[in-house]
Amino acid sequence: MPLLKDGKIVNDSWLYLDDSIALPKVGAIVVSLARWQRDRAALMARTDSVGVRLTADQSPEQIKEDLTELALVAIEFPAFTNGRGYSYARLLHRYGFTGEIRAVGNVLRDQYGNMKRCGFNALEVKSGETEAHWQATVSNFSAPYQVAADGAEPIMSLRQQRMAATGG
Repeated sequence: MPLLKDGKIVNDSWLYLDDSIALPKVGAIVVSLARWQRDRAALMARTDSVGVRLTADQSPEQIKEDLTELALVAIEFPAFTNGRGYSYARLLHRYGFTGEIRAVGNVLRDQYGNMKRCGFNALEVKSGETEAHWQATVSNFSAPYQVAADGAEPIMSLRQQRMAATGG
């Protein structure tokens, strides 16, 4: 699937490996948490980059000690109503992870702003979606609704400041 990175649609150069497929000798790969835990030594010995894909019920706590070995953590969104991925992205930053944090699965355009604010720097996009679709979504909102890692003032704080300034 194509990705949205830095506001641009790009091709995904990473290979997602099923647990039953042999490790390729070269190329950046993404494996499941189970495979990472099972084949950790072999995966760490690779010269090319390795990433781990976490499902919505797999906390980054399980890879906390290995984050310096990983170049990418993909966090699965099984449904738009499941927001654990936002917390997971913030946890990864709190743990000091500096690699790519990618949202995969049921990623919707109206979630883009919050995903960026929580630390995602790549998102899987559906075939046929364009940069313009995604950028239009961001420009629809002048202020965020929630507090996040980026420090932007949420709309309620801005409203309270405006009311205090006008004596309202």
